[in-house]
Amino acid sequence: MDIQYLSEYLEFAEVEKGLSPNTVAAYRSDLTAFLDYCAERGIYEIADISRNNLNSYIVALRQGSINPRSVVRKIASLRGFFKWLSSCEYIKNNPAIFLEQPKLPKRLPKVITLQEIKEIFRSDLNAEQALIVELLYDCGLRVSELVNLKISDIDLKSKYIQCFGKGSKERVIPFGKKAKEAINKYLNAREIIISKYGLKTKRLFIKDSGNVLTRQDVYNFVKKLGEKIHKHISPHTLRHTFATHLLENGADLRVVQELLGHSDVATTQLYTHITKKRLKEVYFAINK
Repeated sequence: MDIQYLSEYLEFAEVEKGLSPNTVAAYRSDLTAFLDYCAERGIYEIADISRNNLNSYIVALRQGSINPRSVVRKIASLRGFFKWLSSCEYIKNNPAIFLEQPKLPKRLPKVITLQEIKEIFRSDLNAEQALIVELLYDCGLRVSELVNLKISDIDLKSKYIQCFGKGSKERVIPFGKKAKEAINKYLNAREIIISKYGLKTKRLFIKDSGNVLTRQDVYNFVKKLGEKIHKHISPHTLRHTFATHLLENGADLRVVQELLGHSDVATTQLYTHITKKRLKEVYFAINK
C-alpha cells in the first residue's frame, strides 16, 4: 500500500488543520492499521478500497477486544482520511461518505469536591507542584496546554494567561491572587534551575533535572495527589472540577465555555448535568 497519501494527509492534519501531535499520532495509528488490514487481503491501491472493505474492517473491530470509544475514533479517522482523498481528487468516489458514525452515551466527567481540593492544596507541595495544581484547577488548563506554556504566555501585571488549545485556538484565561503568588514563587525556583544548567529555554516548567516537564510527569504527579484523597484522578479531573465549581457558584455557561476553550456550548452543558446530579444527592442525603 502506497503510504505517500497517508503521509500527505497527516501533514495536512498537522499544518493546515492545526491538530495536536497527539491527535495526529492517533490518526497515524488508526489509518496504518486499516491500510495493513487491506494489504493483508490483497488490496494495495487506495482507489481499490470499497465500502465493503470499510464495513468488514469495522465489523472486525467491533468483534475484537477494542472498546467502543476507540472504534468510534477509528471510524472518525477513516471518514476524515477518505474525505480528504476525495477533495484532493486522489479517488473518484468516497467509500466512507455514508459510513455510519455511531453515537456513544455521554459519560459525566469525574469531579472532586471543594473540600478535597482544599486537602490537595494543604499537601506538602513544592513551588512547581503548587503552580501545576493552580493552573489545572484555577485556570482549567488541559495538560498539553500546561506543559507547553512559555514564560511570555503569562502577563503578571494584567493577571492573565494566553494559551493555545485544540486546533491551535488561542484563548485568554484570567487568574487570581493565589495563582499570581504561586507563579512568582515558582519563577524564583525556576531561575535557580536555569542558572544551574545554563538553560535558555522559553518553557515555563523546567524540572530540577533541567529537562522540560512532560505530560506523563503531570499525570504521575496528579495520580499521587489522588492517593491523598483516596481517589483515582487525572489532570483532566481538575479541569472538570474547575468548570463544575464555576457553574455551581453561578458562572454563566458561555463564560465557562470561553474559559475552557470549547468550540461547542453543548460540550460545556455536560457540566450542568453534574451540578444537577450533585444537587439531587445533597437533597436526598438531607431528606432521608
